[in-house]
Amino acid sequence: MNPSHRRIVVSLVAAATVLAVGTTRPAEGQPMPTGAAVMAWHVTIAPSWFDPSTAPPQITPFGMLYAIHDALVRPLPGQKMGPSLAESWTESPDGLTYEFKLRRGLKFHNGDPVTADDVRFSFERYKGTGAKELGARVQRVEVVDALVVRFHLREPWPDFMTFYGTTATAAGIVVPKRYLEQVGDDGFRKHPIGAGPYKFVSHTPGVEVVLEAYGGHWRRVPNVKRLIMKSVPEGTTRVAMLKSGEADIAYVLDGPEAEDVKRDPRLTLVATRHASIFWIEFADQWDPKSPWHDKRLRLAVNYALDRKAINEAACLGYCPPAGVIVPRVMDYALQAEPLPYDRTRRGSSSPRPAIPGASTRESWCRSPRSSRRRRPR
Repeated sequence: MNPSHRRIVVSLVAAATVLAVGTTRPAEGQPMPTGAAVMAWHVTIAPSWFDPSTAPPQITPFGMLYAIHDALVRPLPGQKMGPSLAESWTESPDGLTYEFKLRRGLKFHNGDPVTADDVRFSFERYKGTGAKELGARVQRVEVVDALVVRFHLREPWPDFMTFYGTTATAAGIVVPKRYLEQVGDDGFRKHPIGAGPYKFVSHTPGVEVVLEAYGGHWRRVPNVKRLIMKSVPEGTTRVAMLKSGEADIAYVLDGPEAEDVKRDPRLTLVATRHASIFWIEFADQWDPKSPWHDKRLRLAVNYALDRKAINEAACLGYCPPAGVIVPRVMDYALQAEPLPYDRTRRGSSSPRPAIPGASTRESWCRSPRSSRRRRPR
């Protein structure tokens, strides 16, 4: 990575921090955005990620959604739910009404004002994850005036703000009603318009998405003028792009690729520490004919897993072992320690069950074909 690329990385980190934290009003006399930053993503960026109404139950799309769009309320550093397009919100004493007040002077990238009508429209067209639950709980959305909107619930629901104001869903992201009615859903995915810190420039399917800093964002103008987000599923290719200067940032580098980065003094490996986890699901455990139906076998396999060694080998120590599938960083997650590594220990004092046709080692350690590994994105 040459010096110019290193400067871009530093600028991008600063921009991301300021955009996330925000200010109460746009900064005056701030420098104009300059330069470009290339990001090598570990997935193929889908056009559906441009439209919050179809957001899947994954965290990765929010990297795109929060660049192009903004929400009434959203997670911010130090705030699990911070005011964004809404300068404030209140909950009625009976828990049946939530009122949001928009900031004055907000505009979408095409110059249209952000209004309470856009908020209602965005919520009513939302069909992504959590839409069924939101539809069952929210009775109606009332537009009080151009800057005030009220959500009326059928009954008190303490989880409303979790669903509406965090990355649990994308229902709180606001899109321009007038523009969407003009171009339709397909037209919107081809050229999305939002109220976020970056505006859409172009999309080459399977290759890259190009965004440019939006000078009218309510917090401040980003430091980096252009973001080029490339789809690079192969980890070794992402590392090669970093080394050659083709990319400034690469995501999700594990195992050998991460070790390669640590050996290069020009590069820095940073832990993401986000709420995702690896686990093995014994899908056949409910089948009485399956060997995995025997709890003793499942416990034996648990004891035979050296989680610490796996963490060091696959994640360079950035994936601490967990005792349950709910990430520790989530609210009210059970802080359970994993079972200790003990190859001599069995699930009980009963004779050790065996997998038909397998060796002793396989019956303790081999994952069944029906098992699968999951990693929420």
